[in-house]
Amino acid sequence: MGSDAGIVHGFPHLPTVRSAITALYKRLSCDGVRAFALSMPPVDVAFSDDEDPYLGVQRIAGEMVRHLRLPDARMIVSFREMRHAGSIELAAGPEYFIELNTRFKSHRKDIGAALSHEVMHVFLHRLGLEFPGTRDNEILTDTAAAYLGAGWLLLDAYRESSVSTQKLGYLTPEEFGYVLAKRAEAFGEDPSPWFTSPQAYDAYVRGREQARHDARRPPLAAAGRLGRHRYARDRRTGVAEAGAAYAFEGRDPVARVSFPCPTCQQRIRVPVRGRCRARCGLCGSVLECDT
Repeated sequence: MGSDAGIVHGFPHLPTVRSAITALYKRLSCDGVRAFALSMPPVDVAFSDDEDPYLGVQRIAGEMVRHLRLPDARMIVSFREMRHAGSIELAAGPEYFIELNTRFKSHRKDIGAALSHEVMHVFLHRLGLEFPGTRDNEILTDTAAAYLGAGWLLLDAYRESSVSTQKLGYLTPEEFGYVLAKRAEAFGEDPSPWFTSPQAYDAYVRGREQARHDARRPPLAAAGRLGRHRYARDRRTGVAEAGAAYAFEGRDPVARVSFPCPTCQQRIRVPVRGRCRARCGLCGSVLECDT
C-alpha cells in the first residue's frame, strides 16, 4: 500500500472508483453488500500507548477479519523497514503474512488504517475480484475497504500540516470522501463523527458534494435547472453533449435514455416519455426520473 509521497487532490480516479462500486454490487449482490451496513466502530481499532505493538496489531487484524467475515483466515503481522506503508503476500491461505512499515510502532493510531487495506486484499482475493493492472486493482481495494465499512480509517489517517504530512492508500482524500458519502447515502450511516483529523473531515465534505452531484444529474428528477435545460436540448437532437452521463438510444416511438444509477453506478435504461420511476436491477434503488 502506498503512503504519503506526493499527495494528489481532487477526483482523478473517479471513473475507476465508480466501476469498483459497481463491481462490488455485481460480485456480492445487493444483499451481500448490505451485510456490511455497519462500519467497524472506532473502539475496535483503538490502540493504547501501553499496549504491546505486536499483540495489538494482531488484535486489530483479528477485528478486521471478523468485520469482513473471513472466519478461517489468519493474519500474521510483522514490522519491517520499507518504502510503502504495508504489503501482503497473497496465497491460498488460511494464513496470510502482512508486513507494516516500522513507523507504525510509534504511530499506532494508524495501524487500523494500514490493516484495512491489506486485509481487504485478502477479501477480494477470496472473492476472485480484481481489476487489470496494479493501479486499478489498488483503487478497487481502497474503494472496497471504504464502501464495506473499514476504509473510513484510511481517510482519517490523512493529515497535512506545517510539521508533517501523511496519506495512506491510493485514492485521493476527496475520493475517499466520495466513497464514504456514497456508503452513507446507501446505509444512512454518517462517518463524520469518527474523524479525528480536521483535514479528513474537510475531504469528506468535498467528496460528499461530488456524491450528491451524482443524484442531481439528468434525467433524474432532482436535476438542476441548467442540467434540465441541456437535457431537453439534447433530447430534441437525440445526441448527448460531450461529457454527459446520459446517452440516447433509438428514435421515437421507442427512444430510450441510459444513465448511471447514483447508488451503484450500473447503467439504467428507461423510455423517453417524461416523468417515470425506475428501479435499478442491481442495487434496488428506486429513482424518480424526468426523461
